[in-house]
Amino acid sequence: MAATDIARQVGEGCRTVPLAGHVGFDSLPDQLVNKSVSQGFCFNILCVGETGLGKSTLMDTLFNTKFEGEPATHTQPGVQLRSNTYDLQESNVGLKLTIVSTVGFGDQINKEDSYKPIMEFIDAQFEAYLQEELKIRRVLHTYHDSRIHACLYFIAPTGHSLKSLDLVTMKKLDSKVNIIPIIAKSDAISKSELTKFKIKITSELVSNGVQIYQFPTDDESVAEINGTMNAHLPFAVIGSTEELKIGNKMMKARQYPWGTVQVENEAHCDFVKLREMLIRINMEDLREQTHSRHYELYRRCKLEEMGFKDTDPDSKPFSLQETYEAKRNEFLGELQKKEEEMRQMFVQRVKEKEAELKEAEKELHEKFDRLKKLHQDEKKKLEDKKKSLDDEVNAFKQRKTAAELLQSQGSQAGGSQTLKRDKEKKKVYNPSVSSGICNPWLCTE
Repeated sequence: MAATDIARQVGEGCRTVPLAGHVGFDSLPDQLVNKSVSQGFCFNILCVGETGLGKSTLMDTLFNTKFEGEPATHTQPGVQLRSNTYDLQESNVGLKLTIVSTVGFGDQINKEDSYKPIMEFIDAQFEAYLQEELKIRRVLHTYHDSRIHACLYFIAPTGHSLKSLDLVTMKKLDSKVNIIPIIAKSDAISKSELTKFKIKITSELVSNGVQIYQFPTDDESVAEINGTMNAHLPFAVIGSTEELKIGNKMMKARQYPWGTVQVENEAHCDFVKLREMLIRINMEDLREQTHSRHYELYRRCKLEEMGFKDTDPDSKPFSLQETYEAKRNEFLGELQKKEEEMRQMFVQRVKEKEAELKEAEKELHEKFDRLKKLHQDEKKKLEDKKKSLDDEVNAFKQRKTAAELLQSQGSQAGGSQTLKRDKEKKKVYNPSVSSGICNPWLCTE
């Protein structure tokens, strides 16, 4: 029998029985309180609004302290989220408070994507908690929960209507966080204008389908006050850390030339209502709504993306092991499919590369053959030219030899003729011969 069937039968067979005497489990609430007090609490607030609306001042006023922080400028290139965590102590209760402010929100000319960094930050906190939940060894009792429990959305006191940026941002965030709209610096407009402004804001939120946080009315102890306070939304607040003496008391107030605005005077603003609803009455409900509604929605969507389901196509319950095995098999099938595709792609690329290399090799061989043939032709031409030059040289040498022979023969013939002529001359001009007298010095005969 499956464990779910056993659990269902146990639930159906549950019956109420009386006790014969005191047992002691009525002290469980006290035990829970003592354990919670010893562990401490955490609360995370996101302040969304344009620069200069008094977000930091209101936080200082709400918690009656001075939080350290650098003032923001209007020169930010984009929206940045600045997170600071503080340890607070009141009586014997410890609170780890995290304040996240949107630096540069609404300061850009193009405000189309101003809400995206806020959504990404909220999702990142959900994802971190989900990763901690999915660990084999979880330490959720010591894990610092950074999920946003309340979003105070600061509305500029224009007195007319909500800006498009405000409507778009709240619409994008209402499924991820508990939105509490407040009119910042409400002393900038008159009482009559403020009343009309509140009605206009509420009407625009309803017409645009923006779901803001409603204080719970299911608990009888707070149902009446929460129902009354729901009608006062959005709260018109004023923040101030300056204390002025009014009558015989020192009170937080803002001094103007025309008079004094008291922060904690409900006739002047809704600061006290905001503090009561946010901190003193509904802080735990905000934490619970964050976990049971917004985080559960994120967790469900994430697990569905991962392939986990509660029921199969036959509407039968799925166990975690079956879901895991099915998802694992599906993943292995996809992995094998991708592996086969990659292998085929690799083989195809290898074949293409081989074809490219063969083509390149063929081109190289053809180029080598062309160069070899060209070299042989050039070599043959050079050999023919060399042979021709050798023939010319041999012919030249033969002509030279013949010329030298002819020259030598000519010179010999010329020498003999010269001697003969000289003899003839001697005979002609010899006086002894002409006279018939032989001169012994000239005549050889």
